Amino acid sequence: MPTSQDNPSLETHPAPSQRQTADVQPNIQPNTSAGAPLSLESIIESQVGFMQQWLRAQADTLSVQACQWFGEQPLCQYLQADDLKRLINDGLLQQPMSDVMRTDIRDILHTVIYHPINDNVPLSELIDDTQVETLASYIGRHDEQRNALIHTLIGNETFADLLTQTLYHAINDFMENTLDKAGGVGKLMKLGRSSFEKATNKNLDEKLQTYLHRNIKDLTQRAETNAQTHLSNDEVARLLVMGWSRIKNLPISEIQTYLNNEADNNSIEHIEASIQQSYNRLRLSPYLRSLVAASIDTWYSNHQSDTIAAVAASLPIDTSLASPLSTALRPIIQDALDSPWFTAHIREMLQAFYAQPAIKASFAGHGDEPR
Repeated sequence: MPTSQDNPSLETHPAPSQRQTADVQPNIQPNTSAGAPLSLESIIESQVGFMQQWLRAQADTLSVQACQWFGEQPLCQYLQADDLKRLINDGLLQQPMSDVMRTDIRDILHTVIYHPINDNVPLSELIDDTQVETLASYIGRHDEQRNALIHTLIGNETFADLLTQTLYHAINDFMENTLDKAGGVGKLMKLGRSSFEKATNKNLDEKLQTYLHRNIKDLTQRAETNAQTHLSNDEVARLLVMGWSRIKNLPISEIQTYLNNEADNNSIEHIEASIQQSYNRLRLSPYLRSLVAASIDTWYSNHQSDTIAAVAASLPIDTSLASPLSTALRPIIQDALDSPWFTAHIREMLQAFYAQPAIKASFAGHGDEPR
C-alpha cells in the first residue's frame, strides 16, 4: 500500500473540527487475519464504517458550519427574481388548496375562535387603545373618510330600510292589538281602513310602508347632511374612541355571538369556502400574476446584493437559531447516516473510486493491489 513517506501528497492534516473531537474519533480496523493481504471488499467496508462514525461524531459541528457558510453567500448567486416568479406563479398558484389543507384551516380556525381562553381575555388584548386613537384621528383628519363613516352610520339605505320596517311593525302592532281593546273606536278605525282600501284600490300596509320609506329616507339624508356639516373632526374621532371604550373590555368570545356553530350552518365553513372561492378566482388571473411579478421585482431589487443571512435576519430568522436547529435535527441526521440507503451510496461511491484505472494502476505499481 502507498504511504505518506512514498508520496508526500498523501499526507493528511486533520481539520480543526477533527482535532477538537479527537476523543470521539472512530477506530475501525479491517477484519483480517494478521499478515493477510487486504481485500478490496474489506477496505471498502472499513471505510464505510469509518465514514459513518466520523460523520456521526461531527454532525453537530458540520451542520453549524454549513449554516454559517450558507448564510455568508450572496442571494443573487443562487436565486434570481425569475426563479421566485416561477415558484409562486407556476408552483404555488397553479394548484388549488388540497381538501386536507382546507380541512386543517377550518379546524384550526374553529379551535382558535372557540378556545375557552377567549372567555377570559378582553378585546383590548387584540387591539391597543393607541391603535384606535390613531385610526380615529386619521379618519377625523380626512374629510372623505369621515363622510364615508357618517354615511355608513346614518345615511345609507340599509339603515333607512331598517328604520322603516321598525316603525311599520310598531304602527301595525298598535293597529292590530291596541285598537282591539279600544271598543267602538277601534272598530270604527278598522272600518275606516277597510273603506280606504276599497275606495283607493290600494293596500293600506303597502301605502304606509311607502310613505314611511320615502319620508324616513329623506330624514336620514337630512341627518347625514347635518352631521357632515356640524360634526367636527375632533368630534368624529371622539365618537370612535367612545365606541371602542364601550366594547374593549368585552371578552374575545363575544365574537362567537355573531357566528353559527351548527353542523348544517357553520359560519367558519362558510367563511373558509368564501375565501377559497375568491382565491381560486384570483390565483390564475393575469391581475394577480402581474401584482406578484411586480412585488417580487421590488423585493429582489432591494435584497439581491444581501447575503442569505441578512435576508433571513430581515424575515426575521436569527443566525443564533442554527445551534438549536442542529440539536433538533440531530436524531434525523443520525438515523439518516445509519440508514441502508446512505450506507449503500457510500459503498457504491468507494467501489467506483477504486475501480478507476489510475487508482488500480497506483496500487499495482506498488505491488499492493487489493484483491
